[in-house]
Amino acid sequence: MPAHRHVVPPRADRGHLKLTEDELRHWGHELGRSSSPPLLVTLTGELGVGKTTLAQAICRGYGVREEITSPTYALVHEYGAPKSAVFHIDLYRLESPDQLTNIGWDEIVSSRSLILVEWPERAGFRLPDDHVPIDLDYVLDDSTRRILLAG
Repeated sequence: MPAHRHVVPPRADRGHLKLTEDELRHWGHELGRSSSPPLLVTLTGELGVGKTTLAQAICRGYGVREEITSPTYALVHEYGAPKSAVFHIDLYRLESPDQLTNIGWDEIVSSRSLILVEWPERAGFRLPDDHVPIDLDYVLDDSTRRILLAG
């Protein structure tokens, strides 16, 4: 399932929707710092656009102290933080929403935790409606910036 493409608002240049990697990390850190559980955040975008970078920044801001790595092959990484557990989930390798049962999806999404989900479109009908969507996209002709659409 390909990630969807976005219509970029015409004032994106002036609205600070185009962020450098440092700005993206800062934004993610602030989001993590101000977050309270339970919270499910979905991160959508093409391969290499910065979903894991943003997830790492959110985790740091939330209080995770251990090394935060991509869960591409493990599918789920769980971290401890002062406010709650943090689940970082990467569904890229999932073939159908039915496989979510094997990773403890229902227990995770019903927990009082911070949950970050990369490739959420692969969860299909099992993705709860009450989540915060964040979409990242490449900026044409500027490889140093990413477009961030949140909410």
